[in-house]
Amino acid sequence: MERNITSDLKLGIIAGGQLAKMLIQEASKWDIITYVLDNDANCPAASISSHYIKGSNHDFDSVYQFGKLVDILTFEMEDINIDALKKLKSEGCNIIPDPDILELIQDKGLQKEFYKTSGIPTSAFNIYESESAIINGIAQGEINFPFVQKLRKGGYDGRGVAVINDVSDLKKILPGASVIEDKIEITKEIAVIVARNQKGEIKCYPVVEMLFDEKANLVDKLICPASITAEQTQKAINFASEIIELLNMQGLLAVEFFIDSKGDVIVNEVAPRPHNSGHHTIESIITSQFEQHLRAILNLPLGSVQLILPSVMINILGEEGHEGPVLYEGLSESMAIDGVKIHLYGKKITKPYRKMGHVTVLSSHIEDALKNADTVKQLIKVKSWTKKQ
Repeated sequence: MERNITSDLKLGIIAGGQLAKMLIQEASKWDIITYVLDNDANCPAASISSHYIKGSNHDFDSVYQFGKLVDILTFEMEDINIDALKKLKSEGCNIIPDPDILELIQDKGLQKEFYKTSGIPTSAFNIYESESAIINGIAQGEINFPFVQKLRKGGYDGRGVAVINDVSDLKKILPGASVIEDKIEITKEIAVIVARNQKGEIKCYPVVEMLFDEKANLVDKLICPASITAEQTQKAINFASEIIELLNMQGLLAVEFFIDSKGDVIVNEVAPRPHNSGHHTIESIITSQFEQHLRAILNLPLGSVQLILPSVMINILGEEGHEGPVLYEGLSESMAIDGVKIHLYGKKITKPYRKMGHVTVLSSHIEDALKNADTVKQLIKVKSWTKKQ
């Protein structure tokens, strides 16, 4: 595949959000022509891609015709018309990761079945086809409180998930085919990003720890390296490597885990693409997740995943009560702090809890990085010129 790194190589990315934008920033270093498919002409990746194509990731014709324009097709989200990808694959289009893998991961039910049949530890679960089937399962004693409902398809960034602790939460149940999981007692949430090229070379990034904003249901802080035992670290790395190998997958795979009250490492779910849990790699690891994704899909040697400095990453989210043209506060004050690296995604409109950027804080001591990250979190505010009434 190395011969394909020429000024004529056309890389297509389905969906033009911040992940696509950061992938294009890496691709530009190698003089790769980039195409982006997105319905929004103001999406973050549109302004820096070589070619922006208007179209929906859900629409068969949009995805199919887009695939015909490029030499290699990849994506920044899972929610894509799979029939279009399969037709493109049958006609020889080079789609990485493979559509069959994407189809499995798109469906949380199939994902859970894969872990079960492969002997990968995951929380106990059952599959129900409708809201009424879930209610009936509770009535029949098949489902016990507390439990977690995950829609089989379409969930993203915390959407499509409901935590049902008792009868009073039944109003939260979502309509649609779902996975019902036992709610486990979580002590930590961690993640590993693993890459694999066509030659079968595998590399795992250092394990990260994720702290969540319960209100936004998004990552509040990401800490690298994670403060877990050496045994837990090795288990997470081994499971991530095993999953990508079992899938026979080429590309980048983000694997999210729970550590339960017994200290066991349990797989939660995966994403076959660059991921929010890997943004810190741009500065804190020798090879960023975006460069690694390119290396993997182009079947190049994988880059070093050696830690340069410990880091803490925080998401920059839109403030509550603000919707409209974006206004950032506290950037210059934050930049005055050593080790602060700010990334703004270029979204013109802010909304409550919308991901508008991220900040990575680096330090030789993780305690200092955490302290500075807390300061930055208080300083940076994403508001609108016209506050929502």
